[in-house]
Amino acid sequence: MPGRMDHWFPEIWCDRDMKKPIRIHDQAKKTHRQAKVLAVASGKGGVGKTNISANLAICLAQAGKRVLLLDADMSMGNLDVVLNVHSKFNISHVLSGRRQLNEIIHHGPHGIDIICGASGMESLANLTEFQQARLVDDMERLQDNADVLIVDSAAGIARSVVGFCLAADHVLIVTTPDATAMTDAYSMIKVLAANEFDGHMSLVVNMADTQAQAKKTYLQIAKVAKQFLGLTLYYAGSVLYDPNLVAAVRSRTPVITAYPRSQASEAIRMLASRLSSASPSEKQGKPFFRKVVNWFC
Repeated sequence: MPGRMDHWFPEIWCDRDMKKPIRIHDQAKKTHRQAKVLAVASGKGGVGKTNISANLAICLAQAGKRVLLLDADMSMGNLDVVLNVHSKFNISHVLSGRRQLNEIIHHGPHGIDIICGASGMESLANLTEFQQARLVDDMERLQDNADVLIVDSAAGIARSVVGFCLAADHVLIVTTPDATAMTDAYSMIKVLAANEFDGHMSLVVNMADTQAQAKKTYLQIAKVAKQFLGLTLYYAGSVLYDPNLVAAVRSRTPVITAYPRSQASEAIRMLASRLSSASPSEKQGKPFFRKVVNWFC
């Protein structure tokens, strides 16, 4: 493993005098800020995006981070299935006035907070300005109380997916070595570039047979992105095929909990370790949820 973690995540930083990573909690004491927002996306379904989102959230929580996990799939969200959380309410119930925001939050493994199913977000345009402002204020308070907000977006490049990704600080794109998955991952990168996404984009290769295959997959996509889009795509690492992960999915238990010593768990833990040393985002402008509301409205 290379010695410098910022090869993958350019925002990772260290105290130049102490020569060690500064934890987000320490920096948060010095300045007021909102949670770092990581959107996990994929151009194609079935590449393991939701599994990576859920297990990454647990890993970050185990490392001492306060994590808010948002299922941003408006039609077929299944984060509750992966985490075995029984959810009766989602954002649509808040938008309709039937529930308060704090009533739809579920407490998941290791203290992560979960908002299941963003179905109904498109109806934001039907709310009055006052209702929109109140909803945004409530959601921003949630973000203020977290260190990391992980957005598990829907697969594909629909308007809703793009909106969540553009509002994030960092987009983690999940692909596999499959040719169609690679093509769709590049399509996602292309759409974000066309919409002038100004955060960082990284690629994680899931279900590869070997590290060499994973790195080759990344290099192929990164080369095309650099050549035709002029952007740098960072390599977040890989999660090799692991039968333990398959077994965990069948049992509706996160692999990091069911098989903590498995190959998949170690790989996701490594990804979480890199992210846990990340500094607060330097992106300027409106907070995440306000950007999302503006996109839909």
